[in-house]
Amino acid sequence: MTPPQHCAGGRFNHTSPSLWGGAPRGASNRTGCGAVSVAFPLSMMLAGTVGNALAMLLVYRACQKKENTRKKSFLLCIGSLALTDLTGQLLTSPVVIAVYLASRDWQELDPSGSLCAFFGFCMTVFGLCPLFIASAMAVERTLAIRAPHWYASHMRTRVTKTVLLSIWLAVFTFALLPIAGLGQYTLQWPGTWCFISTGDNHVVGNTFFASAFAFLGLCSLIVTMACNLATIKALVARCRTKPSASQSSKQWGRITMETLVQLLGIMCVLFACWSPLLTMMLKMIFSHTSVEHCKPSDSTVQSIELQKECNFFLTAVRLASLNQILDPWVYLLLRKILLRKFCQRKGGSYLSLDAVI
Repeated sequence: MTPPQHCAGGRFNHTSPSLWGGAPRGASNRTGCGAVSVAFPLSMMLAGTVGNALAMLLVYRACQKKENTRKKSFLLCIGSLALTDLTGQLLTSPVVIAVYLASRDWQELDPSGSLCAFFGFCMTVFGLCPLFIASAMAVERTLAIRAPHWYASHMRTRVTKTVLLSIWLAVFTFALLPIAGLGQYTLQWPGTWCFISTGDNHVVGNTFFASAFAFLGLCSLIVTMACNLATIKALVARCRTKPSASQSSKQWGRITMETLVQLLGIMCVLFACWSPLLTMMLKMIFSHTSVEHCKPSDSTVQSIELQKECNFFLTAVRLASLNQILDPWVYLLLRKILLRKFCQRKGGSYLSLDAVI
């Protein structure tokens, strides 16, 4: 996603792209900035679909191999993350594209507000679920590295399935709170998407629900960062204790380096994609502001600070949406590519790609 654009003549375009690079309100999809904005969510949806589908295929093939029975928990987590990201993209992106192509206001297409509630519900579910699954994967990886004996004796596929199911059910229940009357999903500027309301304190539980979403997301980020740092520390310590002359230790060192790069990449992607949106939400909640007030009006002139805040919030949402595209690459696909190059360089000594997936 990109921040709002300027169109011909340098005049600010209030019909700038929204969530998932979405469409302008009431703008023609054949002229100006609109022609660019509709291609953006479409390309993002295609990229995310291909990446997550490929990740699910690789996970499925890896699960079919008997030698990967010990890694079923990790594979289940990766497959679940890819499935969650893919489902989120398929449920939200087509809505934004359809609103754009209709060249009409959201209220005209959804007078009852049901579609807005559904869209906000999807945004909440498929925003928190990947974060929680990423945390679960970080905890699983830390236990496997720092407590291998306990992990081997206690971690079973049934436990992983229970944890994943609990995450989905808990987030699903949490996202239903506004529909039950606690909090609210509202149309967001520039009018092509819906999300949690952050500025209306008159709605029952609005501040609580918006704050809970932001705090849960930040806590998930902290858990993931802490566990990945603990895993990195354990890998470095184990690599230093191995003799450096043997062939196996050299392979272990290279694999360790690949793993360290991957873990650092995961942390950087999560932090860059999610921290701007979550911190921006908390700032808006405590300052009692909202992008709902960014709607353009001919009779009022918005302050520069408010406009900057609106633009930054759109950019933050777009960064968060990029996480669904980057997830399969940082968790699986790029690692497979790097390991394949490593195996080719090794020549005579073969290292199974699935052994370190």
